Amino acid sequence: MSIPAKSTLHDGSGGARPAGDRTGEARRVEHVRDRSPKAARDGTRRGVRSRLMPWIVAGAVGLASAGLVESAQPALAAGTATAVPTSTATTAPTPTPTAAPVPTQRTTSLSVRQQPAYTVHQILPNAPANAVALTIDDGPDPTWTPRVLALLRQYNVHATFCLVGRQAQAHPDLVRQIVAAGHAICNHSMTHPQPFAHRPAAEVQQQISRAQSAITSAAGTAPHLFRAPGGDWSPTVFEAAAKQGLAPIAWNVDPRDWSRPGTQKIVDSLLAAKPGDILLCHDGDGDRPDNAGTDRSQTVQALRTALPQLKSKGYTFVTL
Repeated sequence: MSIPAKSTLHDGSGGARPAGDRTGEARRVEHVRDRSPKAARDGTRRGVRSRLMPWIVAGAVGLASAGLVESAQPALAAGTATAVPTSTATTAPTPTPTAAPVPTQRTTSLSVRQQPAYTVHQILPNAPANAVALTIDDGPDPTWTPRVLALLRQYNVHATFCLVGRQAQAHPDLVRQIVAAGHAICNHSMTHPQPFAHRPAAEVQQQISRAQSAITSAAGTAPHLFRAPGGDWSPTVFEAAAKQGLAPIAWNVDPRDWSRPGTQKIVDSLLAAKPGDILLCHDGDGDRPDNAGTDRSQTVQALRTALPQLKSKGYTFVTL
């Protein structure tokens, strides 16, 4: 390094001294020469770092916006450029759809009973003390079931319909109307054969199981009760009902409306009901295939009279 002969050098105090002061100058030149290789390298690094720093900062900002700021941090710390790693897109696994459950018919076995329920509280222990239950047997019938349903709707009464499987198959629309109106349904055998109790066990089981399938298919819901045709019970019948998960029910008020004894006799029998009684009426005829020629006009007229009177006595109608 050469220093002009007439140049002025400045000391640390701000004062100027002549360039001819060779002693201090020589020492300083010698010191510079001794440090020149390292100083050159340091100067080069500082220069490179100062020139690269704006680019490094700009690159870090870009990397941060791309979600790769972690990769840029080592480069900022070291003051040197770092290669940006290539990101690999991760695709979320597609969930496997869960198949909708297939509805199944409930066939949970019950303990075998030795007798049917004759009163409301034997089936519904928590029912109101003044509860009575109206049951309608042997339908559905295309002529009489709609008329019974209209009466029940008029007086805001809910009943339990004991359905014959053969009739449920023939008139599934009526079964759906019964359920849609809030009434309960009961299995009353497939073809209503009589006598019923002492038929072979296999036949009894078939009568109950076939009716259960037919009624469930028509109604969209399975009955949980069974009533034997003619109220004809035996250990064989109780066992077959229990295997289908059905509780056996009977009645304790029977106006014998199926025999057409006269409207007033039916009314008198129904009005003699006491709290907890199960009342029996019919909208079909289990002894006639397809209920051909069945006349239930007396039953309809009797219900028209008896229902409002029973309600005026304070009875609460419940479904079983």
